Amino acid sequence: MIKHRGGEPASFFQGFMMTDRISATPSAIALIEQLTLAHGPIIFFQSGGCCEGSGPLCMPANEFRPSPSDVVLGELAGAIFYMGDSHFSFAENTHTILDAVPGSSGSFSLDCGSGQAFITRGRLYNDEELKHLPAVVRYGY
Repeated sequence: MIKHRGGEPASFFQGFMMTDRISATPSAIALIEQLTLAHGPIIFFQSGGCCEGSGPLCMPANEFRPSPSDVVLGELAGAIFYMGDSHFSFAENTHTILDAVPGSSGSFSLDCGSGQAFITRGRLYNDEELKHLPAVVRYGY
């Protein structure tokens, strides 16, 4: 369960007006569900580094240990999406959209070989959305 700063579970915030930091297209949700059936619980990590780190990396949840500075953007079809702090510092005012498109992803990502690749797109928040962004959640060991 995702916990927000202060320790409250995410469900605590359901009655409040908040802007989501991440969303997913129907094709991304379908691929998440397919990979979860095949591999069990999965997560995403986007580091913003070079090469394969610049795209979202999908991996089994038990193979990822977030650092204390990693940011939790949200949960998509049961998969938590983490972003590295350095990348988040550039993307903080951008709504992240996870998509799955025809193609091949990086060799370390679970979507490799599926015929689809996870990508992220972004759009800037408008002034009203910026007022309702939830607190940044950092989650790690």
